[in-house]
Amino acid sequence: MGVEPNAQLFDWREPERGQKAGFGKWKNPPSPYDLFIEAQGLSIHRDIGVHKVQDLPLKPWKRLGGRGIAIQLLGTEGMYGLYVVEVPGAGALNPEHHLYEEVFFVVEGRGTTEVWNDKSKKLTFEWAPGSLFAIPLNAWHQIVNASSSPALLLAATTAPNIVNIIRDADFVMSCPYEFLNRFDGSQEYFKPVEDVFADPVRGLAMRRTNIIPDILSCELPRDNRRSFDYRRIEPHMAGANFYMKIGQYRTGQYSKAHKHSSGAILVCIKGKGYSHTWPDTLGMRPWEAGQGDKVRKQTYEPVGMISAAPMHGDWFHQHFGTHPEGLRLLVFDGPYGPGFRRGGAPGDGASDLGATDTRDGGNAISYIDEDPQVRKSYEDALSAEGMRSGMPPWVYTQRVPPEGAFMPGGV
Repeated sequence: MGVEPNAQLFDWREPERGQKAGFGKWKNPPSPYDLFIEAQGLSIHRDIGVHKVQDLPLKPWKRLGGRGIAIQLLGTEGMYGLYVVEVPGAGALNPEHHLYEEVFFVVEGRGTTEVWNDKSKKLTFEWAPGSLFAIPLNAWHQIVNASSSPALLLAATTAPNIVNIIRDADFVMSCPYEFLNRFDGSQEYFKPVEDVFADPVRGLAMRRTNIIPDILSCELPRDNRRSFDYRRIEPHMAGANFYMKIGQYRTGQYSKAHKHSSGAILVCIKGKGYSHTWPDTLGMRPWEAGQGDKVRKQTYEPVGMISAAPMHGDWFHQHFGTHPEGLRLLVFDGPYGPGFRRGGAPGDGASDLGATDTRDGGNAISYIDEDPQVRKSYEDALSAEGMRSGMPPWVYTQRVPPEGAFMPGGV
């Protein structure tokens, strides 16, 4: 067995009686993926979130032929990664293929993407601000800027998973195998599909399509799981394991606080607002308990983001829109998604704990149980924007609406 590159070795010292072997404490070493990124001259932005990715500092990225920065929000280490890349005006990125999955959201600019493998002709599709598309696994692709101004794209990838397991970046970037079950070169491959299905694991709304031309305005079916008139769809793209969804909160409404394991990154694509997140060890009412200073707050506008359950997960998080047009989010969950994140054998029972109140055995805090500071701070934030809350008063005193009570969105 070979020695891992860059590994530092020490002389072994057997512990004396009453002592324990090892250092006891240490600092996490960089992962193979970290080294892969750093070797390309890129910086890695590490934090709980980003107010606006357009403001992140970009560096020349020789491998791709543009400028970029990697993003590793807290809690997603080893799970999946993101990056921002700038495509030169009237230029293109270098062609590439790789053994990790990749999804692109267009922040700025217009252009085309060419996709092909050795057994198919090149397929070309157009993109513009708000487009969402996926690259088939290990297919050749090249992103071309159609305008004289630089284009900016946000990518989510499973590169950390693959690079950390294989530990050979050259193999990941040059393996010749063609996954024909993922990409057959069909002329219909990048034709948008608007049909809505129920996802087979949880029964939530799903679209099987490899591109959505504009997720800023696409129709979202009613979901109601996070708030009144909450709307949501899951795009399932390029036959990938990468799980994501698009959700929207109505103006003046906000989500119940809920908790789950790490992995979800919320990307603000329309409107603006903020999120609160805090470890469940602080309880359901952190401000009331004098722990409000330990609640993390991230503001965002298009295109900003937050790691909803950072660190080691099981953080409560809550999302608030402060724009007249509501708050629309693109949510990346990474490989497999929440249906598999808790583990368990096939056939074991599971339930939608994030949409079930704590009083019913779930992980969501009902409005009557939330910290009073949540409501106050949201009403203050809306007032600063010249708006008022759209939450009906009865939700703060009872869980079941009284007869004839106002129900937002007609729900």
